Amino acid sequence: MRKVSLACLAMVLAATSVPAFAADKPADSAEAKKDDKGGDEAPLLPAPKSIKQSAVIGGKTVNYTATVGALPIKDEKGKTIGEVVYTAYTVPGAPTNRPVTFAFNGGPGAASVYLNLGALGPKRVQFGAQGDAPSDPAVLRDNPNSWLDFTDLVFIDPIGTGFSRSRVDADATKKAFYTSENDIKYLSRIVYDWLNANGRLTSRKYLAGESYGGYRVPRLAYYLQTQMGVGINGMTLVSPYLDPPAIGDDDALSPLPWMLNLPAMAAGHFERQGHLSEATMAPVEQYLKTEFVADFLAGPRDKAATDRLSAKVAEITGLDPVLVRRMDGRVDIGTYLREIRRDQGLIGSVYDSNFTSFDPFPASARPQYGDPLLTTLIAPTTSAMVDFVTRQVGWKVDARYNALSFEVNEAWTRDNTDTPVKDLRQAISIDPKMTVDIVHGWDDLSCPYFGSRLIVSQMPEFGRPDRVRLHMYPGGHMFYSRTDSGAALRRDILESYRAGA
Repeated sequence: MRKVSLACLAMVLAATSVPAFAADKPADSAEAKKDDKGGDEAPLLPAPKSIKQSAVIGGKTVNYTATVGALPIKDEKGKTIGEVVYTAYTVPGAPTNRPVTFAFNGGPGAASVYLNLGALGPKRVQFGAQGDAPSDPAVLRDNPNSWLDFTDLVFIDPIGTGFSRSRVDADATKKAFYTSENDIKYLSRIVYDWLNANGRLTSRKYLAGESYGGYRVPRLAYYLQTQMGVGINGMTLVSPYLDPPAIGDDDALSPLPWMLNLPAMAAGHFERQGHLSEATMAPVEQYLKTEFVADFLAGPRDKAATDRLSAKVAEITGLDPVLVRRMDGRVDIGTYLREIRRDQGLIGSVYDSNFTSFDPFPASARPQYGDPLLTTLIAPTTSAMVDFVTRQVGWKVDARYNALSFEVNEAWTRDNTDTPVKDLRQAISIDPKMTVDIVHGWDDLSCPYFGSRLIVSQMPEFGRPDRVRLHMYPGGHMFYSRTDSGAALRRDILESYRAGA
């Protein structure tokens, strides 16, 4: 199905022939200039720089200040061991209690550019729609679906992503920044430091995270509450990676990993047929929680059960019934994405099964391609963000910008023994006013929505049933790249922020 080490947005490049682009080092990276102790002797990143801009959002002109800067991370001796770059959009003259939202992407190894220039920020660049190409002009335009008219926005690039960098050697970098625990600790401090430096500790505070960022956000909220003295009013988890152990692999004995994927496969099939909706998906979900489980656990030796299961899986996915029966009804993601359009020579993306590209080696028994969506979006987002930071804002830095860093992802020390669901429950239980929105695209096979559906169904109500809300939209992992889905996301989150005022 998928490797946990390549979870969600950053890096499901199943059977890819694309080289790991992060192998090229920026000229002033932590690996480039070393003192005799292995540290970085390059000068500190520039002081924050701001410009005034405006955008039409929600039908009205919003005037705002865009600021790019870096915050230092210090060790227990006060030595700067890293610098975290942020991009902040703030509305001048707003009341001090105006909400501020801190946004994170995932990977690990992804910069915050995708939520910034795709969903939340005041400007956007086109990516993620069928027909988009890496060579399309990386031009920023007003984002009518931005959240800036109801909350200030601060986009955080963790160490090794964007222009953020470590100032210690590789071993020290891995220990200080590339573990799930230390990731939460230093990023929580960055949130606190930004709030303190900008006089915003009395503002309403929200967190938003996509993919592995959705893994981060509940843990950040709980850590900020209990360790940093910073209360969080609400969270938005975008296509979140909430339960790593449930994902499993192609040898999974449990039906759960297979159950999580099938609704997204069915959604892709229904969308291609033109009738994707809650109404068409409800029977699929009910089947998976009932007859599917019984027939799956009966095992392939029960021919009648396997016949029933295979026939139903073929029906809801649109795959060849003969192929599905040969696989005993256990269809992995790679097979689905390659076989559903094999007659057209097209492959689908794990992030949105209806985003396709041509298979460069269709006759090969082994898949030899990069993910269609992931390999398409790197160019426009990188070019647009670097142009914005260095030319428009004028924050000059002589370094490579890492929108996605394979190097960070590969160096990451994972701890999947403790899921963020525990911290999510604890954070909500502490604060009776906190609200949580979990949002997904129907077609996402990298972080499928059905996992969140099952998680939410097992949670207590915490005083009222709407404390945790689950929303689904047409599209995949980055469903917000579709204008209509981005508008629906904005409406749902605006309602939550208003309710928490």
